[in-house]
Amino acid sequence: MSGFPPDEPSAEVRVSPNFGPRRGTPGPDMIVLHYTGMATGAAAEAWLCDPASEVSSHYLVHEDGRIVQMVRESDRAWHAGKSSWFGQSDINSCSIGIEIVNPGNTLGYRNFPKPQIDAVIGLCAGIVKRHSIPAQRVLAHSDVAPGRKVDPGEKFPWKALFAAGIGHVVPAAPIRRGAVLKPGDTGADVEALQSMLALYGYGVEITGAFDRQTEIVVEAFQRHFRQRLVDGVADGSTIRTLERLLASVRIASLK
Repeated sequence: MSGFPPDEPSAEVRVSPNFGPRRGTPGPDMIVLHYTGMATGAAAEAWLCDPASEVSSHYLVHEDGRIVQMVRESDRAWHAGKSSWFGQSDINSCSIGIEIVNPGNTLGYRNFPKPQIDAVIGLCAGIVKRHSIPAQRVLAHSDVAPGRKVDPGEKFPWKALFAAGIGHVVPAAPIRRGAVLKPGDTGADVEALQSMLALYGYGVEITGAFDRQTEIVVEAFQRHFRQRLVDGVADGSTIRTLERLLASVRIASLK
């Protein structure tokens, strides 16, 4: 493919060869946000368009707010890897992937510039409108691939997106001293925690045992919804924030 008209009017087009047809779905119903985790935006853009990389995303948003589209929204980009949400494992087929230029946790993770976030908000708004994507299906890579991925990370300003009508957040409950659920714990309270995480969409087995996978999923939840402290421990703040999140989904479904 030599080129295509951009789905997002403000986007430049640089075609990646790394794509294919969506499988088992008529179109996307999810947005997955990433950070690039590379030293420069130019290097990330080149990598996503290199056939040797076998990775791609629909969009790349540079730090200055410039948007590059590499795969048509109707096609399946290769951005999510091994992942799941609500038991669906082919996240690439049901999602649109947006890579946001940032060196990430291993190369000097930094705050996302305002022009970049403004561009992400505008891009997401267009995608949501074009595909009727629900707020709770605007997700982090770390949500759909907990443990394997941590992007876009705890510095990503989900609140700014939510204020613009994009995505789903609730006020995080205050962090206070008190009882916690932690690795090694077992029982009904752990089972309830696992059930709530699974009910929101996370891939966690409901066993009643706070195992390593549960800890990883709690970290992923915190990284998105309780960013002040990401430690994998289900303290009162984490549990109450999760309860608020589920309650807001139920309230929204009644409207």
